[in-house]
Amino acid sequence: MTYLPHYLAVKRLTSPLLLLVLFIGQLPAPMAASAQTPIKTLPGDRSLVGRGEDKVSPELLQMARNPNEKNARVKVILQMNGAAAAALDRLLQHLGGRTTRNFPNLNARAVELPARAVEALAAHSEVRFISPDQESIPAGHISATTGADAVRATNGINVAGLDGTGIGIAVLDSGIDSGHKSFLDRGTKLRIVASRDFTGEGRTDDPYGHGTHVASIAVGNGRVSNAEYLGIAPNASLINLRVLNSAGQGTSSGLLAALDWIVANHALYNIRVVNMSLGTPAVESYRNDPLCRAVRRLADLGIVVVAAAGNNGKNSSGQKLYGTIHSPGNEPSALTVGASNTFGTDARGDDGVASFSSRGPTRSSWTDAFGTKRYDSLIKPDVVAPGNKLIYAQAVSNYLVAQNPQLDAGVSPVEGRRMMFMNGSSMSTPVASGAAALLLQANPKLTPNLIKAILMYTAQPLAGFNMFEQGAGQLNLEGAIRLGKLVRTDLSASTLLGVPLLTTLLPPAPQTTIAGHTFNWSQGLIMGRTFATGFDLADKYQKIYGMGIIFGDGIIFGDGIIFGDSTLLSSGIIFGDSVLTSDGGGSLASGIPFLNVAALKADGIIFGDGIIFGDGIIFGDGIIFGDSILRGDAITQAQSARTSGDLTSMMELEVDTGVDYIGY
Repeated sequence: MTYLPHYLAVKRLTSPLLLLVLFIGQLPAPMAASAQTPIKTLPGDRSLVGRGEDKVSPELLQMARNPNEKNARVKVILQMNGAAAAALDRLLQHLGGRTTRNFPNLNARAVELPARAVEALAAHSEVRFISPDQESIPAGHISATTGADAVRATNGINVAGLDGTGIGIAVLDSGIDSGHKSFLDRGTKLRIVASRDFTGEGRTDDPYGHGTHVASIAVGNGRVSNAEYLGIAPNASLINLRVLNSAGQGTSSGLLAALDWIVANHALYNIRVVNMSLGTPAVESYRNDPLCRAVRRLADLGIVVVAAAGNNGKNSSGQKLYGTIHSPGNEPSALTVGASNTFGTDARGDDGVASFSSRGPTRSSWTDAFGTKRYDSLIKPDVVAPGNKLIYAQAVSNYLVAQNPQLDAGVSPVEGRRMMFMNGSSMSTPVASGAAALLLQANPKLTPNLIKAILMYTAQPLAGFNMFEQGAGQLNLEGAIRLGKLVRTDLSASTLLGVPLLTTLLPPAPQTTIAGHTFNWSQGLIMGRTFATGFDLADKYQKIYGMGIIFGDGIIFGDGIIFGDSTLLSSGIIFGDSVLTSDGGGSLASGIPFLNVAALKADGIIFGDGIIFGDGIIFGDGIIFGDSILRGDAITQAQSARTSGDLTSMMELEVDTGVDYIGY
């Protein structure tokens, strides 16, 4: 697969598929899983023993049976049930295949073999699933408008010093320019504590330019332009894992190798957050997708994985597209982030979802035992965050600016101080990653599920946008920190359902004021194919907040009725029966019906805004959305803004003085 910056359009071609970079951008020991524990079988998994065709991606199966393609050698990702390496090695040799890369912590490997041999390999009892090793390509004043500045104030419950100190954020991207001023601490020490290359190029800098910009949104300091372009967690540590090469391309196997490395090294660098501003077409169900299963492995270790939703929210005619969430953003345990537009202001009353931001539901699919195609149909993204024309660090001599000089923001002519602007959910994702780091600094005992729950519960639903567009709403870090600091630190797997969640009997007021604008929190959670609301979500412990559970596990669908599982969720929680369009009233439940959730259970057609989107509308069944010339906004909007002088939706430019500012 090839990960592209998300301003580029990507369509489904012949195998291997093109991937998208989404430009558009320690828990208590009893709860932590061993690094040597194999990936667990997920709820809803099909039988792992049986016909080989049941365990092969449909695309690979088609190649294996096509007389014109079956003799071609293909690169695949092989997921295993156990560790019968010797037996598989013998079978591979017999089939004319070979292992090219091992991912021992993910119980998977990269394999090359003749296409005709795929079914025979899949028939082995120790093989769980075989997928293509796809090609891919990367797909305002943010600290103020997100509430990050507010949590560093000294008034009220918040305290000075919440800047991500001690928290490691792994950025899987095109590398990071270590010479940029944005990555120093308050002295002269570089905050990039580890760098690894998984592209084969043997370098960890950023000749492409995507990773440096992404990293600085999450952790950039305020040395340039008097902290005008301050990151969310400006003193967090960076782990630079380069999975995109000099042309912005990578492979599934390279990405899996980086995730495998994280499993082995997360404790050494205190990696608590992983940022993935990239993705692949979400074809296989999250039950089988190797990237999704790897993300679940990390989440089970207590690591928050933040994934971009994608930038395919509209076609070339400007029509809305639904069902365009990318992998691993379709994974339930990932925090999936879409892009909002702040229109260059700190106040949030005029904010909206960016037109290019990918919408749900997830349309990845699997085939049941009766041969029927089933869609995951989960409500995603989980939240949205600012992602329109963000100005952050520019890597020296990078490809993106060389090809598109208009991306240089004109902040400074000095290398190491230059800034560029980009659009996309690639940019929204590190906003949420920085937010997760601040939450973990404020309360290190929070689980990944609690991080997700807090960010959703305190989010601001944006008026006029439905849950497929914004999830629970726009990220609100001021409210999230206020709530997160009150969560008990003695929670464990043995904590009883329904006991007090907070250290106080009085929950915080569910409102936040930023730049003079007061808004209500959503006070709800997106949960699989529905949503839940109720005060008990914030003041009582729910089993879905623990490890090894995913949101939606406690929801059962039958005959159009939704039930809560009383072993995972307490009473006092209300489940919605429709996906809603927010009316701006504040609560997640305040809005008008957009789509009945029963339609998500069925495998039919999704209706929205007068447009019908059916089976596999994004990447399934060879169908290409739009006219196959879809383009994101990072380049086209940049060109429009720079040539027309229309900078109204950009941050106000602050030219750098050339003198480091350290008062951030």
